[in-house]
Amino acid sequence: MIRVFWSAWEPVTPRGVAAFARANVRRLWLVQFVMACVVAASVVWWLHLGVFPTVSAAIEKLPDTGVIRNATLDWNAQDPMPLAEGKFLAVAVDLSHDGGARSPADFQVEFGHEGFIVCSLLGCAEFSYPKGWWIAFNRTEVLPKWGAWEKPALGLAAATVVVGLMMTWQILATLYMFPVWLLGYFANRRLTIGGSWKLAGAAMMPGALVMFAAIVLYERRALDLLPMTFAFAGHLVLGWVYLLISPWFVPPVVEAVEAAKNPFTKSQ
Repeated sequence: MIRVFWSAWEPVTPRGVAAFARANVRRLWLVQFVMACVVAASVVWWLHLGVFPTVSAAIEKLPDTGVIRNATLDWNAQDPMPLAEGKFLAVAVDLSHDGGARSPADFQVEFGHEGFIVCSLLGCAEFSYPKGWWIAFNRTEVLPKWGAWEKPALGLAAATVVVGLMMTWQILATLYMFPVWLLGYFANRRLTIGGSWKLAGAAMMPGALVMFAAIVLYERRALDLLPMTFAFAGHLVLGWVYLLISPWFVPPVVEAVEAAKNPFTKSQ
């Protein structure tokens, strides 16, 4: 029992993932919460060091006047005008979106006359400004607001990652539990529906560690955006691999029956 208890805290190896099938669901949620916090910390670290400084620099470059109203940007400064550029993010104003302010950064936000575009490795997506809104687009008004909301925004990002991951893992575990149970059934493994759900939830944890490492390496520029994209896809595939392998580490039904008949097993 001691060996099973401790292995159920370790969702890294297939045997450790399989141990969660017999663990308390609260233990699974605790481990998932810790993993979600680890991933959230890496995201906050990336935002704090790699993204938010570029946003601050872009706000510093805004003119003293400027506003978005009636879904139109009122801009009286240079056009096109690069506002800030970092390793990951670039911000610019190009009223006609003619490409005069494009950047090699991984992501670029470009504000135009009637909307803004977001460009990345996969191409560009265009969005219109919200109708009926009045949005300040000048240094005088935006800079104090950004200074007041920068740290709360990091906290909100962390909370969003943690809640999002926890909800996603519960949904995926629900989707995967029947295939896992069927695999255990045909492999003659002692897997209940509930145990299959817990095993499926634990099988997502190795992928979370991969994403944590990928985000850290991406912030350090040891990974570019394309390898980072492959890492994101790979962490999903890794979860499927654990779903296929881990049920084989659950004790067979025959061993479970023999253990029940052995009086010395109960006394241990």
